[in-house]
Amino acid sequence: MTPAPISRRRALVLGGLGAASVATGATGWIAANAGGATGGRLQPADTGAALAQPPVLDSRGGRLEVELTAAAGVRLAGRDTAALGFNGTSPGPTLRVRPGDELAVRLTNRLDQPTNLHTHGLRVSPQANSDNPFLRVDPGTSFDYLYRIPPEHPAGTYWYHPHHHGMVADQIFGGLAGALLVDPPPGQGPDVATVEDRVLLVTDTTLDSGGRVVEVGAMDRAMGREGELVLVNGQHQPVIPAAPGATQRWRIINGCVSRVLVLRLQDHPFVQVAHDGTFLPGPVPRDQVVLAPGNRVDVVVTPTGPGAYPLIAEAVDRGDMGAMMGGGTTTSGPLTVATMAIAGTPVTAPPLPATLPAEAAPAGPVTGQRQVAFQMGMGGMGGGGMAFTIDGRTFDPARDDQMITLGAVEEWTVTNPSPLAHPFHLHVWPFTVLALSDGTPPVGVPQDVVLIPARGWVRLRIPFTGFSGRSVYHCHILDHEDAGMMATVNVRG
Repeated sequence: MTPAPISRRRALVLGGLGAASVATGATGWIAANAGGATGGRLQPADTGAALAQPPVLDSRGGRLEVELTAAAGVRLAGRDTAALGFNGTSPGPTLRVRPGDELAVRLTNRLDQPTNLHTHGLRVSPQANSDNPFLRVDPGTSFDYLYRIPPEHPAGTYWYHPHHHGMVADQIFGGLAGALLVDPPPGQGPDVATVEDRVLLVTDTTLDSGGRVVEVGAMDRAMGREGELVLVNGQHQPVIPAAPGATQRWRIINGCVSRVLVLRLQDHPFVQVAHDGTFLPGPVPRDQVVLAPGNRVDVVVTPTGPGAYPLIAEAVDRGDMGAMMGGGTTTSGPLTVATMAIAGTPVTAPPLPATLPAEAAPAGPVTGQRQVAFQMGMGGMGGGGMAFTIDGRTFDPARDDQMITLGAVEEWTVTNPSPLAHPFHLHVWPFTVLALSDGTPPVGVPQDVVLIPARGWVRLRIPFTGFSGRSVYHCHILDHEDAGMMATVNVRG
């Protein structure tokens, strides 16, 4: 069969992205070709197994000291693989802390490329050895992080993952991610106690039949890769056991590199209680929840009668990038992510509270306004290929893109003239969405990731309070971040 000819535009895209993508020759854990030397794809061996929770490391006496080793060789989808993990598992251990705690992490790098650690969503200092995205931990070395969690930090669901520029997508696609939970102080949290409190960390990857992570091509990087295996806590389509009436709190984390998750549970509404680690003003019934890459939602599920009810990720069209590039698609799904299996004696669970401790809107007047543009188009790599930029510039860690005074409250309008939706993520300083161009109602509480519609915009209010220092904002389609769609913000006291 003769392959279809490649258009000049598509050839430029492929050539440019091939040059721009991370060199993988040194990363022995990636298969050299799609499918690898053994050909084919890994077949899951644990489909339908009971959902397991990652091991939990809990703080004691105001401190949690942990060692995290990033290395190849973990069990995924019931198979021994050459994928990546922390401490031999993917996801890594769940880190559980409280407001006012110190989180001390010794990160050891057993990869064959540099890495580092980002505590996604935590409101901690971006300086020194805290949540500093500019740090580099070289292969064979260790680094001691220290995160001081403020006493007023919101209790909620967060996560951790690598953030070394140029290698983020490959390392998360390889399996490096874990949950990070901030519990309320004893007796100070809202009464949302449920029969089960479960972490559901959703990731995706593609493994060849030898268990090696498949290298993705330039087209996949341009559109934002979506793995063929969608996993929950490293398992393929696990079963979540439940008893009738026994409420469960699901802390759903979208740890995928690019995949937008639109989730619904057959015959069961969700009751959302939190978004991106922040409680809503009250429980909100929803037929489905939408998570851009990096988003988290906390939902309460009340099982009904006996039966098996799939948790479905609906098909999502992220834009018409395929048409722009002369081929490809940005639509995937629907697919079954997990199944809730209800059986046993009915249980009567306590009702949820009518109100929850949502954060108040930032006080004080707006002190500044800015326009920021997420852009992609032809002309990268010296005139050929695809460019991924913010305000027309690719990422430069030595450049200050936004200079802000500590204590400022600003309104940013982030535009996206491209044909593909882009998730906007800002480290350290959460924002409140005021409006979106497609009319999606804002969540109404602080968050750290929002999906900007294709050819659209989002308007944000950002209080730059709490911490000074340099950090970043970027597209959370992580292939785009690695290709340059990231910029710096310097908050000066």
